[in-house]
Amino acid sequence: MRLLRSTDLALRVLMRLAVAGEAHPTTRDVAAAMDVPYTHAAKVVAQLQHMGLLTARRGRGGGLALTERGRTASVGALVRAFEGEGDVVDCDGGATTAPCPLSPGCRLRGALRRAQEAFFASLDPVTVSDIVTDPTGPLLLGIPRRP
Repeated sequence: MRLLRSTDLALRVLMRLAVAGEAHPTTRDVAAAMDVPYTHAAKVVAQLQHMGLLTARRGRGGGLALTERGRTASVGALVRAFEGEGDVVDCDGGATTAPCPLSPGCRLRGALRRAQEAFFASLDPVTVSDIVTDPTGPLLLGIPRRP
């Protein structure tokens, strides 16, 4: 399974904030460190803030900070929230594709759905704090700031 760019960035933002200590990087700082467009980072930060996983303050002394809820958040729940609950394959078709002719008797859709849920379930017990323990935490702190 391949994660959306926004899911990947959300996890990396939370990981970076988990090791930030007293520092409060801005969204621009995070975007530069992760080498992603500011607008993309801002959308992800806004969604994480809406979920109560981080706080964002403007102005002097502002920046991003991880909340306790963000520190203990389940990686599985985060991935579900960003990826959505949709099927891995589009059997019903869409605006530009026809429905799959095998849909009435196909077992693939169910098998892929079970595999997707097993993927999420394997991430459920893992928290943001778990994924920043050594050696990851020091690596995150060592990411050079990009101009």
